[in-house]
Amino acid sequence: QVRLRESGGGSVQAGGSLRLACTASEYTACMGWFRQTPGKEREGVATLYFDGSTGYADSVKGRFTISKDNAKNTLYLQINRTKPEDTAMYYCAAGLWYNGNCRYNYWGQGTQVTISS
Repeated sequence: QVRLRESGGGSVQAGGSLRLACTASEYTACMGWFRQTPGKEREGVATLYFDGSTGYADSVKGRFTISKDNAKNTLYLQINRTKPEDTAMYYCAAGLWYNGNCRYNYWGQGTQVTISS
């Protein structure tokens, strides 16, 4: 059982920055950040793969950065040049690599990010 806990959410003005953190009881082959707004499907925004490579949704490329600090067992999501459409509940997730894709089995409780225009 992988335990995940997010922190760092809050309210910022558009154009500002925010850093989300996720403390993890362990790392898995895939570590990711997702976001969701009411009435919409959960969207994957950033992935950190077992080999250290990263992947990003087109909507956040160049603005979001996923990273981890092994000494602190913490996964981060740096959000720069924020936009109102970044407003969402952000979730940390952990999963396995299976048949060429990440399959996420473990989720945190989420942290709310609100961007005002």
